[in-house]
Amino acid sequence: MALCCAISNEIPEHPVISPLSGFIYERRLIEKYIKENGTDPMTGEKLAPDMLIDVKASPLVKPRPPSATSIPAILKMLQDEWDAVMLHSFTLRQQLQTARQELSHALYQHDAACRVIARLTKEVTAAREALATLKPQAGMTAGGYGGPAAPQPAYAAEAGAPEAAQEPMEEAGMSEEVLQKLQDKATLLTAERKRRGKTVPEGLATSEDIRQYRQLASHTGLHSASVPGILALDICLRDTSKIVTGGNDKNAVVFNKDTEQVMAILKGHTKKVTTVIYHPEEELVFTASPDSTIRVWGVQTAQCAQIIRAHDSPVTGLSLHATGDYLLSSSTDMHWAFSDIRTGRVLTKVSDQASQNALTCAQFHPDGLIFGTGTEDSMIKIWDLKERINVANFPGHQGPITSIAFSENGYYLATSAEDSVVKLWDLRKLKNFKTLQLDDKYEVRALCFDQSGTYLAVAGSDVRVYLCKQWQDLGIFNDHTALATGVRFGHNATFVSSSSMDRSVKFFGMA
Repeated sequence: MALCCAISNEIPEHPVISPLSGFIYERRLIEKYIKENGTDPMTGEKLAPDMLIDVKASPLVKPRPPSATSIPAILKMLQDEWDAVMLHSFTLRQQLQTARQELSHALYQHDAACRVIARLTKEVTAAREALATLKPQAGMTAGGYGGPAAPQPAYAAEAGAPEAAQEPMEEAGMSEEVLQKLQDKATLLTAERKRRGKTVPEGLATSEDIRQYRQLASHTGLHSASVPGILALDICLRDTSKIVTGGNDKNAVVFNKDTEQVMAILKGHTKKVTTVIYHPEEELVFTASPDSTIRVWGVQTAQCAQIIRAHDSPVTGLSLHATGDYLLSSSTDMHWAFSDIRTGRVLTKVSDQASQNALTCAQFHPDGLIFGTGTEDSMIKIWDLKERINVANFPGHQGPITSIAFSENGYYLATSAEDSVVKLWDLRKLKNFKTLQLDDKYEVRALCFDQSGTYLAVAGSDVRVYLCKQWQDLGIFNDHTALATGVRFGHNATFVSSSSMDRSVKFFGMA
């Protein structure tokens, strides 16, 4: 029987035997293999060249058979070898495909496990934040001010039951005391407005100043880059260096533009933050989200002080009453609600029985006795807060209303929808007296009058400032690289701030 090398499968010229495996090898090939690997090819055990045993064999090598000496025979042999190589390659490809499928399945299982772990981690974090929020409330209930125990908010009492915690609060009703408070504040504000309306505020930026406004600063690190986009912006009227933004990352951020420092990161919402308000007199911030909740935050503590559950659907609009004690909110559940920020209780909740459409935005009139809401069916509705009735309707837009803003003088209302126009309404005559036609397919996301009622800012495809009464544009700022979602004026309109889906907050003013 002929001896064959276990490596080359050919008859060896210098055969040797491995004492570890017992296989026969060509000495030249096995020594080269040992030099590279140091092991037996068959068993993988450690093997040295001096361990090999020579095999005594006849020096005569059997020649090729006569059938392999002709050219056709050699071609056939080459064809057979080629076929064998191709079959082996095909087998390897099949094995590779099987391995890839098994790896893909394993990676899918790993990804699913990671998502479950991330969800559980988020739920644990949310539960810890809820517990941290409830602890101060429990301390106050125990008589922390030395007086009788204060009534515990409904959401704190129900925090242990997830199903109950998602239900909106019951209405507490608007008492005579609340109504009188609203009336007294409106009377005071009306008198002050008439007195201020006769003079231009000292230090107010002029039209020529605004025409020269340029970008002064841009900040892109306030919100997470993994879920880009700032959806809302507001400025503290008492100190216009302080701003608050709401983002797609479910957080609100309080930022000081003068020191360029983040003052607080407000975490707690389970969905994106679409509306933010900075209290004009106190270090409080209000946020609303599609998670159906409204949260009241302390800026200094960066903690949620109150959760208002006025709606059972996404909250679309938020406005603070002139008293600083009450919030107006709107929702896709077709209701608007009036809530007390101190107790977190809903005082009244109303829907328009004549038109069952989702509400898209809400804004108080400067006096606080009336307010406006925008609807999904292109209608602007004016409501009497004390009587809780719809007193006027403004049709004319196309598409859902995106923003409404009352002028500080109390006479004008600016509105926008998905129709690339801004309409101005006279509240005394209840009619549309001016329509600002914007560029084709221009998207309007926010409107804002300055505190004097002299200028109107529009945020959307770009940021624009208009001079009221003449309604001419004073400046167009194209610095954002994505849709602008919020705009606010600084003190005396000395600067303009805007937020955008490009993650940036920009400030425009005199260079």
